[in-house]
Amino acid sequence: MNDAFDIRFLLVIRESSSLLEASRKLGLTPSAVTQRLQQMEKKLGIRLLDRSARQLRFTDEGELLCLRGGERVQQFDALLEDLHERRSGFVGKLKINAPFGFGRQYVAPAAAAFQRQHPEVEIALTLSDQPMVEVSDRFDVVIHIGELRASNLVCHAIAPNRRFICASPAFVERYGLPDSPEHLAELPCIALRENNEDVTLWHFTRARKTQSVRIRPALSCNDGSVIRQWGCEGQGIILRSEWDVADALADGTLVRLLPAWKLPDANVVALTHQREGLPARTLNYMRFLQESFRPAPPWRV
Repeated sequence: MNDAFDIRFLLVIRESSSLLEASRKLGLTPSAVTQRLQQMEKKLGIRLLDRSARQLRFTDEGELLCLRGGERVQQFDALLEDLHERRSGFVGKLKINAPFGFGRQYVAPAAAAFQRQHPEVEIALTLSDQPMVEVSDRFDVVIHIGELRASNLVCHAIAPNRRFICASPAFVERYGLPDSPEHLAELPCIALRENNEDVTLWHFTRARKTQSVRIRPALSCNDGSVIRQWGCEGQGIILRSEWDVADALADGTLVRLLPAWKLPDANVVALTHQREGLPARTLNYMRFLQESFRPAPPWRV
């Protein structure tokens, strides 16, 4: 027996005055309706319909199956309707994972603002120093910054973001300005440990020339805010995202080094498990986040 499909078949017969009328409603021939009914009775081992009567009359067992089965079909239809409302409406739980620093400064305020607009959405935000190492199956959206290695996750662009190498004015006064990427290997540098990446190999491009340098970090940490603090205190050269150091570069707390050399961009993206069939709360939160960085992200204003 094919559960809900067979129950619906019986309910159509029950609501009809004859098998001929039922066959028309079902888009089947009368013989096909009779054959399917017989197959159901054979599988169940009970008689569902009394065919000796001039009018359609269900047996007690047939009536019970229609009554109880009809209740189950209604519950199933209500469940599908609820799921449809959740997909097309702003209800349900939205689980977000984001890096510590960017999450605190940008994702958390956007999540709170989105929830105020859509109070039926419950948001659970998790901040992590290694969002791509976490079990991503636990989250609806993972906010990621930088290069995305091989992954089954679907990438959605959120905001542009460059990377710079910087140092404090006091550091520059003490060590001077590096004149090439190779010079960095001779200077105190600071590394941010994240996502199990090779954080001591820095890559630069200039025109068509590509150059990589292996730094020897005097200090390292898994928290970007600590890296920035050490850089501002003159402890060493740091490689940081534009979003994190734009204000310090603007007020002179940090100085950008080797501006003619470009580091790989570290654009902000949202990662989901699939491209199609995402709930409305997920799609619209990502749009909300994208809009908060337009026409230009705050670090470029």
